[in-house]
Amino acid sequence: MVEVKLHDIGEGMTEGEIVSYLVKVGDRVQSDQPLVEVQTDKMTAELPSPTTGIVKEILVSEGSLVPIGTTILIIESGQTKQVQHEVTVSSNRNKAEKTNRLILAAPYTRKIARELGIDIEKINGTGPAGRITDEDVYNYGTKAVEPMAPKIKEVTNNEVESDEIPFKGRRKQIASLMSKSLFTIPHVTHFEEVDMTNLLDCKQQCKDSGVNVSVAAFFIKAIQLTLIKYPIFNSVLDEDHGVIKLKKEYNIGIAVDVEDGLIVPVIPHVEQKTVKAIHEEMKIAIEKAQNNTLTKADISNGTFTISNVGPLGGIGATPIINHPQTALIAFHKTKKKPVVINDEIVIRSMMNLSMSFDHRVADGATAVRFTNEFVHLIENPSRMLLEMK
Repeated sequence: MVEVKLHDIGEGMTEGEIVSYLVKVGDRVQSDQPLVEVQTDKMTAELPSPTTGIVKEILVSEGSLVPIGTTILIIESGQTKQVQHEVTVSSNRNKAEKTNRLILAAPYTRKIARELGIDIEKINGTGPAGRITDEDVYNYGTKAVEPMAPKIKEVTNNEVESDEIPFKGRRKQIASLMSKSLFTIPHVTHFEEVDMTNLLDCKQQCKDSGVNVSVAAFFIKAIQLTLIKYPIFNSVLDEDHGVIKLKKEYNIGIAVDVEDGLIVPVIPHVEQKTVKAIHEEMKIAIEKAQNNTLTKADISNGTFTISNVGPLGGIGATPIINHPQTALIAFHKTKKKPVVINDEIVIRSMMNLSMSFDHRVADGATAVRFTNEFVHLIENPSRMLLEMK
């Protein structure tokens, strides 16, 4: 017998939600065949089988939130003695075999089918190699599934009528991480204003010459250059050993708004990349986040995080630090405003930023110097280009 257990994949994972089983009791499975979908706060991933055999028993029901080390199911492999085998979540496998048919569908597509109450095995995929697409699920649903009414709580003792949504999976994990950050780190938020006019002109010039780069890519490069001068914000506090670890790599996380919460893919080694290269990697990372296909490597080893909420609007916030990092910057809406320059009123494109930092590690004066340097780079993009190595 082989016990398949949920194994810690790192990045603070302590538990996972059993989303759906890709096999049932009695199924014969091959080694490395996906067995079950698990939702963590970072991604939806599949656990592969460690052996060839027959599914003997499923021990945890779908929808359950279980801690690391929990035995999920048991496979009878024909071995003479019982073997315990811990399996690492692998989010790179998107093929699931149920009974005698190979079902090709991404985790997010499977999620849509579950929410609509559709058996994905009944759908004929129109994608490459018969892959089931989101559209296939929706098209099948309009033919086979009646709309489901939302769950309404009964009104008793003059209780206000309400709908209910589950508090679990990624949403619950985010809540846990945010609470840990706020209760552990004494947050201080510093606000600053940035003149974006010159950078937007630079961006347009790049576009006119055939090079399209986003403003966020310039932000990331400017952050990395500023961190070189103020490495205290590229650090982690290790209280157990009484040290502050100054990271020598500049791995910048990008907060991405997805359907069921927030996720932070990481652009590694920004110090080795041009603005254009950062832009290309950022596009891929955001697309993977939105398609729920990020891997462990995509979300690991971040040293500083940015949140570019400007396209959504808003003029300020007090962002929560991505623990155990030391700081996070949020960029807000850019708006044309009258500004006094050399005693003359001119119209400039102005943006607010909010920088939250760990007051155990850094002081307010250092944070002000940090944002001053960042602002100077953004307002003088030619200097930023000169400082790139």
